[in-house]
Amino acid sequence: MSHKIEAENFIQDLERVAKVRTEVAASLCTIAETLEKAESGGKNTSGKLGLEREIEDIKNAGKNLRLGVFRLMVLGDMKRGKSTFLNALIGENILPSDVNPCTALLTVLKFGPEKKVTIHFNDGKKPLSLDFKSFKRNYTIDPAEAKRLEQEKKQAFPDIDYAVVEYPLPILEKGIEIVDSPGLNDTEARNELSLGYINNCHAILFVMRATQPCTLGERRYLENYIKGRGLSVFFLINAWDQVQDSLIDPDDREELEEAEIRLRRVFQANLNEYCVEENKNIYQERVFELSSILALRRRLKNPSVSLEGTGFPEFFGALNQFLTQERAAQEFRQAKTLAAQADSHLREAIARRTPLLEQNIEELINKINSVAPEFHKLAEIRDQFQSEIRTVRDKEATEIANSFRSYVLDLEHTFESDFLRYQPDIKFLDFINPGKREAFEIELKKGFEQYISDKLAAWTITVENKMDAAFLQLSRRAAHYGASYTKVTDKITEKLTGKKVKSALSVSSEDNAPSWAKWAMGLFSLARGNIAGMAMAGAGFDWKNILLNLLAVGGIYTAITFFTGITLGPIGLALLGLGVGVMQADEARKKVVQVAKKELVKHLPEVGNEQWQPIYDAIKECFDTYEGEVKERIDDDIKSRKSELDNLLQQKQEQEINNDAELARFQQLETDVSSECTKIVAVYQDFMKAIV
Repeated sequence: MSHKIEAENFIQDLERVAKVRTEVAASLCTIAETLEKAESGGKNTSGKLGLEREIEDIKNAGKNLRLGVFRLMVLGDMKRGKSTFLNALIGENILPSDVNPCTALLTVLKFGPEKKVTIHFNDGKKPLSLDFKSFKRNYTIDPAEAKRLEQEKKQAFPDIDYAVVEYPLPILEKGIEIVDSPGLNDTEARNELSLGYINNCHAILFVMRATQPCTLGERRYLENYIKGRGLSVFFLINAWDQVQDSLIDPDDREELEEAEIRLRRVFQANLNEYCVEENKNIYQERVFELSSILALRRRLKNPSVSLEGTGFPEFFGALNQFLTQERAAQEFRQAKTLAAQADSHLREAIARRTPLLEQNIEELINKINSVAPEFHKLAEIRDQFQSEIRTVRDKEATEIANSFRSYVLDLEHTFESDFLRYQPDIKFLDFINPGKREAFEIELKKGFEQYISDKLAAWTITVENKMDAAFLQLSRRAAHYGASYTKVTDKITEKLTGKKVKSALSVSSEDNAPSWAKWAMGLFSLARGNIAGMAMAGAGFDWKNILLNLLAVGGIYTAITFFTGITLGPIGLALLGLGVGVMQADEARKKVVQVAKKELVKHLPEVGNEQWQPIYDAIKECFDTYEGEVKERIDDDIKSRKSELDNLLQQKQEQEINNDAELARFQQLETDVSSECTKIVAVYQDFMKAIV
């Protein structure tokens, strides 16, 4: 069982993380500024040292840390108490809980000095800012309206992408950002869209209700959109206090205990498989029984009040441990590694430059020419790794596209058994009524759409697993090529300086790898562009979002739309011809499956063939993006090593270099960078001691 902490302690720990982020980001920025200043100064001395890539990576990491947050995504069906839970979590009653606000509108709750809402549109219109009351008045729908829109396959606000709600709350100010998603049963398109946001969140808070344990819709969503995707999910069983209220005799402690035991068994039986990480069952660390309304009432009266007995101290303890000991610690380890690498690269460059200062122009030219074969070897290593990436790319793209076509064609053989649980109940005395018949056909259409979405979602999970394996393979190959690359660069240093480079026997292959290999091995997500606000703790190449976006445009999601547009034929007339009665009902069920299968089978070859190329292209694009980044980083490294020598030669040809002053400058530069690296290590170590 996780340790307990109260809301105030949770916020204090978040504040500690925010403080460390600020301190580490400041040191990273100082390192970047120091290196930039040194490179600029090198123009007038012995030349630049070729540290452009280190400067860029350190800058990005510092910016991402400074702006970083823990993003939590809240999922849950209607009537699960999501708004009450969120109000209890943040400690203020800002989200209306008597209706289902923005269930059809994804909402991001983040810190802001003033209360305001910004609506972001998907049709090119400029964002709209409005006050909080107007937002709740204009963009809230009740459950009945939400249900009607769901049945009609309509969105409440089709022109809106998402809303950002800014609010001056302590928990948000300390680095929590909350994404409140559409309801699980909104539309299949919305469910697929949510995956894009899920991939950019640190954790998912899946809200359920004690009085409605594990509904069919919840189990279906977990099976198709959560299971097997490597996501960190906390299951929050809300309204646990209502278990007692539902008893015949609420004061009967024995009856209450038996009811709670039964409920726990139901939830554990249904959620156990989603609470396994690295073959370890972490159910006790991921499932919590909450009484959100009790917690909210207490916090509204006193934000620092104890929440004992509401389940929140246990939940805060587990979430705090996850965010600080796992996610924040990983961020800071990456920052420490980046700083150490910049320091190491700087020292290596200075170690190469120092003995060359004494060389005359002719001697320096000879030295540079002597390492030309090694630079050629570096290019060969680049080309070999590129070729291997392309081989993996072509293999995976072909196999995955083929697997989709085979999977789609195979639906014909499994449809009859699989579709049974999706078709609506057939009641013939109702079916002869035209109004009832129309309702049946609507439910049948919905069931068919769910069947198609579920089957294709199951296929995407196999694709994700295959892609994970492929990039793991490339990560290992990056380590191999990185080791070969380091041997060559050591040889370059040895030839230039006349000193043999000591083998770093005590250093791991990851620590001793060149920076491009570390990126390719998945160690440098902090250094990737501006990913502030996203799940920065997730290391490695972000192929999932690339794939998701590409498939959404022209791949499997187009196939879903095509399939769900199939007309299921004259099922109504076929059923009417059977008459009424128990025996006929059984025949009718078979008839429904037969007619639906007949219509489906017509289109299977067409869909399989038409979607082959878009899926192939989407998979290929993931590897092409990876290859492009790897090549760019290797090219930058080779270029910087060459320019390091060329810059010195040019300076020697143009002016007299004051060697003593240059050595003093290098010594001060090493001291300044090393000092900031030491600060980062100290801050990291203090943080790790504090959170254990």
